[in-house]
Amino acid sequence: MLLVDDDPSLCDSIALGLRGRFALRSANGAAEALALFEAERWDVVVTDLRMRGMDGVELCQRLVGLDPDVPVLVLTAFGNVDSAIAAVRAGAFDFAQKPIELDDLALRLERAVAHRALRGEVAALRAALAAAQHCGELVGAHGSMLRLFDLVARGAASDATVLVVGESGTGKELVARALHAAGPRAGGPFVAVNCTAVPEGLLESELFGHVRGAFTDTRAERRGLLLEADGGTLFLDEIGDMPLGLQPKLLRALQDRRVRPVGGSGEVAFDARIVAATHRDLESLVEERRFREDLYYRLNVIQIAVPPLRARGGDVLLLAERFLDNFARRAGRPVPRLSAAAAERLLAYGWPGNVRELENCIERAVALGRGPELGLDDLPEKIRAYRPHAVLLPAEDPSEIAPLEEVERRYILRALEAVGGNKSEAALRLGLDRKTLYRKLERYAALALATSATNTPKP
Repeated sequence: MLLVDDDPSLCDSIALGLRGRFALRSANGAAEALALFEAERWDVVVTDLRMRGMDGVELCQRLVGLDPDVPVLVLTAFGNVDSAIAAVRAGAFDFAQKPIELDDLALRLERAVAHRALRGEVAALRAALAAAQHCGELVGAHGSMLRLFDLVARGAASDATVLVVGESGTGKELVARALHAAGPRAGGPFVAVNCTAVPEGLLESELFGHVRGAFTDTRAERRGLLLEADGGTLFLDEIGDMPLGLQPKLLRALQDRRVRPVGGSGEVAFDARIVAATHRDLESLVEERRFREDLYYRLNVIQIAVPPLRARGGDVLLLAERFLDNFARRAGRPVPRLSAAAAERLLAYGWPGNVRELENCIERAVALGRGPELGLDDLPEKIRAYRPHAVLLPAEDPSEIAPLEEVERRYILRALEAVGGNKSEAALRLGLDRKTLYRKLERYAALALATSATNTPKP
């Protein structure tokens, strides 16, 4: 910390009060401060407003010009609001009024140092964005993403069927496109279909095609997507929502590599790599007899799990910087900086919608923002107001301590929520056998049902 004042007694008083909290050095006036600032690196500067020669506002402008990331705290006389406003406009991070309360000053300084550290992290991530590893349209520097990139690179060389799993919005289709682009079928078509978006009655025709006259008013035959993807890749998105009655037909086609159009009597060979994706827990669906086990194993030759955004650490800011650049350039505007306060909130938020939600958030901020910096006020309300919730509430009163079984119930349900309801993933993270987890969840559901019945008033 660099303390600037032409009153040695004030410097001594502050240095004594902050001893042990900050490594402090004082400068007698603005000229000496500038010389020290250019010679060394400082985490925070505190300067008095009224000094002989150059005042605190002009010094603040000079310091911020030399290092835009340094937080400058200006000391002003009590009630001098206009001077405080002038200091903030000059680039000051904060101001404190005299007479100085040392505890309040220390709190403001700690916040300023944290701000400086976060600005440094944002700058480092911006530099990392240029050097970050890419896999098609995927970008990331977190270890989980680097492992994913390696798996995609190895899986692309094979023609084996791939099952991409992960929460909605994590980029499963981007993984499928990266597999296609990096493999020997890159010159062929990439055909995608969402098994949820197509009505059940039309999905069979969409996949396998139909002959003329197969349906009322059908005057022309149609090649299905399996044939359209010949020589390339067919991406079956949300395969977990495929109707149960259609699953054996798809299994037969994948096994035989031949397809029979709806209403047709003959089969046609196809040569397409199959990549399927789902946000659902297929193993649970298999146990519930809502997804065929044989089809599951036919699809799950190579499994690629896409991590949720909340598990990717600093990749949140890495992606935010990328989206800022993309949307600002698309709008023909200068690329705004990401403020430290906004970066802090982006890191704290849980991102239930994953990368898709982050992209939407940044697009909104660029569209509505007007300054050179994306600040906290530019973020949606639910992100600004977000506070991480703990599984347990701190209990100072012994009567508030929950029984151990209740603690386990809360923790298991919170873990299940954190992995998007994927029971297999939750069991793995909790170190439980899947059947053990299922039994516990069934017991919780039965207890909830019994409690609800007990509390329901009788007519």
